[in-house]
Amino acid sequence: MALHDENVVWHDHPVSREDREGQHGHQGAVLWFTGLSGSGKSTVAGALEQVLHRLGASTYLLDGDNVRHGLCRDLGFSDDDRRENIRRVGEVAKLMVDAGLLVLTAFISPHRAERDMVREMLGEGRFIEVFVDTPLAICEARDPKGLYKKARAGELRNFTGIDSVYEAPERADLHLNGEQLVTHLTAQILDLLRQRDIIKP
Repeated sequence: MALHDENVVWHDHPVSREDREGQHGHQGAVLWFTGLSGSGKSTVAGALEQVLHRLGASTYLLDGDNVRHGLCRDLGFSDDDRRENIRRVGEVAKLMVDAGLLVLTAFISPHRAERDMVREMLGEGRFIEVFVDTPLAICEARDPKGLYKKARAGELRNFTGIDSVYEAPERADLHLNGEQLVTHLTAQILDLLRQRDIIKP
């Protein structure tokens, strides 16, 4: 991977993140949903974005599958490719936070090191790790995309939870029970956002 050229210099713009946040009426931050495939990450993130939108917040939802259609379509599912996938998503999320947006990301992101990398990239208070904790048996029973069935049949390699490891967060900002109702889970996240003064009560 190419390193930064010494002639490439970061350019600060006259309109600051604080200016943009003032216009949006809330802080910019990333809600990073992590969990197994089928845990409910995308469902909860989508439901939360709808609620935030109704509240007038400026949001964007970055979804794992959608990102792999474009930005990361050249990547596979090896550990190195997963790491690069998360790095790219982190960089995009960082730009969106600078734009003052509330960014929701739904990625398995199985390795703690990559999630910690994005937390460091975003800075203090801008990265909120949301662990959607759903037992593997429940995720496999849901199997919304039929991926567990393929993995069990040996048709899909490096599938998280089957033949590839998932490292659960040790200190998630919010630990959700993925078997609870989505409305209950979104309420918990909204409470946290208000407690941290990211959105107004």
